[in-house]
Amino acid sequence: MGAQTVGANEIDWAALREEALGDPASSLVPPNVKFPALPHAVTLYVQKARDQAVPLKELAAILEADSGLTIQLLKYVNSSYLAVKRKVVSVLQALSLLGSQKSLRFVIATGMEAAIRAHDSKLIKQNEFWNTNLQKAIFAREVALLLNADPEVAFVGALLQDFVLPVLTNDLFEDYCQFVPSEETTPRSLGEFEQARFGLDHGLVGACLAHAWNLPDELVCCICYHHSGLQILTHPKLGRTPVAAAALSALLPDHFCRNNRGLELLLKLEPKWLAFDLERLADSVDRQYVHMGLGLHNDFPLLPRCKSLAKEASVSPVEPVDAAAGT
Repeated sequence: MGAQTVGANEIDWAALREEALGDPASSLVPPNVKFPALPHAVTLYVQKARDQAVPLKELAAILEADSGLTIQLLKYVNSSYLAVKRKVVSVLQALSLLGSQKSLRFVIATGMEAAIRAHDSKLIKQNEFWNTNLQKAIFAREVALLLNADPEVAFVGALLQDFVLPVLTNDLFEDYCQFVPSEETTPRSLGEFEQARFGLDHGLVGACLAHAWNLPDELVCCICYHHSGLQILTHPKLGRTPVAAAALSALLPDHFCRNNRGLELLLKLEPKWLAFDLERLADSVDRQYVHMGLGLHNDFPLLPRCKSLAKEASVSPVEPVDAAAGT
């Protein structure tokens, strides 16, 4: 945990994105996969929100034209998680409360989720998939706070790290059926399987699509690097950024990796990083998941798994850390 890093404000996100994806980035998107378009309101909002001269009232009018976005925004700002004193009843009030950057990230995350949910997946249960992503997003936000990195970028970056999987697994169904997740030890990660079969992975594809949708480069980098595992913490530019937080969240169990391999790696991080307490983080994630008030039942709470893992580790010999694991 002693790697030298640069401050977030010094990072050239565009250069990192270009280094990871190349140019043109769109060439990495599989031609036989049909991705949906972002809702028009989201595309227009992202474009306008980057211009500080655009008044908040105009941004609110864009969202009000999309009833789905309006409902989700008002539902979020009135949730128990934000604990507002008076009920927010208008989009303009909601945007004023959240601020420009947090509003932008909320619109991006909600719009992208809606676009992907509109397409059925034969291999992934959408509700379970997005619920797991929410768990990862909360975890990433907590880790970002430990890193003194932007917690909201980490939250959205982690929420969207796997967003292309429902479309990829549906359009390439026969291929992905060859990858069978296991409760025991999976021989290789999903990313390794994708690289062997397609020559790229869902992180690269998702980052390319996010870039094509003109999303902020820091979010593109979160998606692109999310499979880096613990090794991201030694990266001289990304090791103390939201990208690192998103990458650590990718080690949590999910639909394609139901075993505890990632949690075991996170547990081994504790003696190297004194501020990192996996059980405390898991407890915070589980509580926030419930208190966000989004009506989502937590079928796979983290804390019981982490406690069980810690108990096993206390009676097992310590093994070297493999920093390259993860989805």
